[in-house]
Amino acid sequence: MYTLTEINIYPVKSLGGISLQSSAVEKRGLKYDRRWMLVDENNQFITQRKYPQMSLLQPEIKEILLIINHKQNKFAPLAVPLSPYNEEETNVQVWEDNVPAIKYSNDVNEWFSEAIGLKCKLVYMPDTTRRKVNPQYADNQLVSFADSCPFLITGDGSLADLNSRLKNQLPMNRFRPNFVFNGGKPFDEDNWKRFRISDVEFRTVKPCARCVVTTVNQETSKKSDEPLYTLSTFRKVNGKVMFGMNLVCEGSGNLNIGDQINF
Repeated sequence: MYTLTEINIYPVKSLGGISLQSSAVEKRGLKYDRRWMLVDENNQFITQRKYPQMSLLQPEIKEILLIINHKQNKFAPLAVPLSPYNEEETNVQVWEDNVPAIKYSNDVNEWFSEAIGLKCKLVYMPDTTRRKVNPQYADNQLVSFADSCPFLITGDGSLADLNSRLKNQLPMNRFRPNFVFNGGKPFDEDNWKRFRISDVEFRTVKPCARCVVTTVNQETSKKSDEPLYTLSTFRKVNGKVMFGMNLVCEGSGNLNIGDQINF
């Protein structure tokens, strides 16, 4: 038996995550997941891959506000409306996709620029933006500002297997999953095709190739060689290190911690 043990969202791409007891499933991902993103002066997306200090910024959603806290309290919290007031649209680049987004005001952008140490802007993906999953993996599926797919799942057992090989154990937040489950054997998710959580049907589309973000300590922003070094010894496929499965869904609904995963 498999049971859902974690539900996580990452409202601003590559900033801290929020653990939830329940969440609404929408077409392009969990509600609020990666609907915001930071871009540089050229409107190119930025992430912890190059700027690990982004891990120190922790979002919180409170009623109609998106609040950003600095984990080391080096900056006063920033509170902005969930949707920008000015409705000024711009095109932003996330991987190969150039998509419309709405810009926030200069004072918001100045806060992020100072906190990260890079001139940048906060943008929001409105419902009218239709960014599609690569049709090589799924037809007519939408995705937010996530790297490639709307959802990511992995198992407690998979992390336990990895940690058994590491000198220093790592938390699950290194892998930034939307869903975590317990039950079964390590890496069971590799072999899943279709499954249901509550009334929502999901389909796996591809394993998740991991990058250097997994080597960033999410509390300190410090980088190391792990877990990529160890994962590469037993989870490398075609030159890429795999951990977790990318998903798309059919329909919508609400999920809760403790829901059973059925096949």
